[in-house]
Amino acid sequence: MQYRTLGRTGIKVSPYALGALMFATSVGNPDPDDSARIIHKALDAGINLVDTADVYGDSEEVVGKALKGRRDHVVLATKVSRPLGDDPNQQGASRRWITTAVENSLRRLRTDHIDLYQIHRPNPDTDIEETLSVLSDLIHSGKVRAIGTSGVPASDIVEARWVAERRGLARFHTEQPPYSLLSRGIEREVLPVAERYGLGTLVWGPLGQGLLTGRVRAGRENELRRAGFFQHLNDERRLDTVERFIALAEEVGVPLTHLAMAFTIAHPGVTSAIVGPRTMSHLDDLLAGADLALTDDILDRIDEIVPPGTDVGTLDQAYVPPALQQPGLRRRPAGERSAG
Repeated sequence: MQYRTLGRTGIKVSPYALGALMFATSVGNPDPDDSARIIHKALDAGINLVDTADVYGDSEEVVGKALKGRRDHVVLATKVSRPLGDDPNQQGASRRWITTAVENSLRRLRTDHIDLYQIHRPNPDTDIEETLSVLSDLIHSGKVRAIGTSGVPASDIVEARWVAERRGLARFHTEQPPYSLLSRGIEREVLPVAERYGLGTLVWGPLGQGLLTGRVRAGRENELRRAGFFQHLNDERRLDTVERFIALAEEVGVPLTHLAMAFTIAHPGVTSAIVGPRTMSHLDDLLAGADLALTDDILDRIDEIVPPGTDVGTLDQAYVPPALQQPGLRRRPAGERSAG
């Protein structure tokens, strides 16, 4: 592995990071021992960054158990802020919740510190100064070594940096946005801003949440719906685009998964791409393409299929700002809409 520096932290991480969502027994691999074997093989192959979250079922517990005896050689990342139940205070980025949540994560992960603690999604209800303040305290206590965000718009990244500098608080060192052959929107602002401020980026969904494995094909939409797949697997625009990438991969002579992964880590603003294997065969396939480097000609062909800075269709789980979700935030009261 050719290790890369995680932002300006000085921490060295592998270009592939191991995402742990699929190690949760309720949504992924039901066998924790098998998940442990996958984790160990990834570490043996040189992957040294493991990323999980408190909301991923029992993923933190599975990861913590698997890392026994190997913790010191792993850059361990987890996340906080998404709801863990119906209690409105067991979510978000308040001091009250983060102070509790970090202790729970430390216990589940069987460790005394978290290398990278990330705010899982933006939390507009909490002042960013409040969030940075508690995260700074966690760093000073030694429970957290670096902090980051996930799914944050470029404007929020800039605001957080300004607040940190004005108040003398810890700065976010990383951002975790979605990025793939199908989802290139972050190339417009998020990646340039991250590069400008020296943030590391850990991109998720490099395989388009399964679309870029080559196993989901156009013409099978009804079958996919019956199987209960996510909406993004039913998006005809995305499926048609995948067919074009399948043809390109065949022309180049590489599996689609290898083409997709090589594309994501080719961007100079990307530090690591998070892979989420559920089985050993999934991991083996991804590791087999780790040394692939795409030529400028191939990257140009990719740009012709999906232009830089554009997204094809919508992506499940991507952050949607409140102004787009709540009509009341983008519509004047009925009595004030008239120009007269």
